[in-house]
Amino acid sequence: MVSTRARVTTGLLIGAIAVALAGCAPAPTPATDAATGGAGDYCARMVTNSGGLNDRSFNQSSWEGMQQAEQEFGIGAEVLVSTGETDLAPNVTQAVDSGCQFVLTVGFELADATLAEATDNSDIHFAIVDETVDAPNVKPILFDTAQASYLAGYLAAGVSKTGKVATFGGGNQPPVTLFMDGFVDGVAKYNEAHGTAVQVLGWDKQAQDGVFTGDFEDINKGKTVTQGFIDQGADVILPVAGQVGEGAASAALEAGGVSLIWVDNDGYETLPDEYQPIVLTSVMKNTGDAVVQIIGDDIDGTFSPDPFVGTLENGGVALAPFHDLAASVPAELSAEIDALNDQIVAGTITVDSPSTP
Repeated sequence: MVSTRARVTTGLLIGAIAVALAGCAPAPTPATDAATGGAGDYCARMVTNSGGLNDRSFNQSSWEGMQQAEQEFGIGAEVLVSTGETDLAPNVTQAVDSGCQFVLTVGFELADATLAEATDNSDIHFAIVDETVDAPNVKPILFDTAQASYLAGYLAAGVSKTGKVATFGGGNQPPVTLFMDGFVDGVAKYNEAHGTAVQVLGWDKQAQDGVFTGDFEDINKGKTVTQGFIDQGADVILPVAGQVGEGAASAALEAGGVSLIWVDNDGYETLPDEYQPIVLTSVMKNTGDAVVQIIGDDIDGTFSPDPFVGTLENGGVALAPFHDLAASVPAELSAEIDALNDQIVAGTITVDSPSTP
């Protein structure tokens, strides 16, 4: 059987031939070409959490995936931007009322509204990023970021000159603390391998408690918290706090000799250019690729509510390049990190966390 994706391409080719034969006849578009099958009438809507669209985090990368799906499959895609808690449920309702077949919501704040609308609209397929919603028409998009954060923690311990590194979060929630757990374990692994005693400020894995700013938008909070860590001697900082992390970048840049590890996407590419010299690496969630895959499956009629879990093995999570700071990472350390990556993929090292999806 020819897939819907193949039919999209075939439909466009047929349309192009028709234009050549008819001279002035307009080419059919993917939205109106009957040859495209389900994709011709297909549209998708996305709802951001209260962090807005350009959060340099999962809202932004999720929307990039929607845009890629729009181009790849010839569908219609739009985003409803939430700027506060009062926007959340109404935006999900508006997305459902659009008549589109697929609705993507981003973050735990949208879990209740997603479940409510999914329950009332069983004919619509939903997906939610970084949260689990148990319904037959909702697909959770999750990431085992502890695996990649483990590598980041090992890296941070290996490059630290002060013997102190730090992490903080926007809120004490599983998608946040998962990063922090992996980071702490990676530092511990480095200490075990090298007989060192690099200290992690900001997170106690055993107690599952640490430093949080209480939101994901206030950049000034991120700068204040990070300055406190720097004053205590930390020279590598991992903020897990969305836009708040830009404050951490600002404090690190002003302090000098302090590097930053970003999360969700490659901070070297998404943060303002002025911060590129201090971005050591990023713990990336390839959210966009997951969104494209899930929408493609939905178009093909193979949607499943089984969670998508991104791992090092399937490329759902990864450590970004070292970019401008590559020279500060010894070849031996880089090789050790590559070996650890392979061991995690092979299952000989298991990165555990209470928040593991």
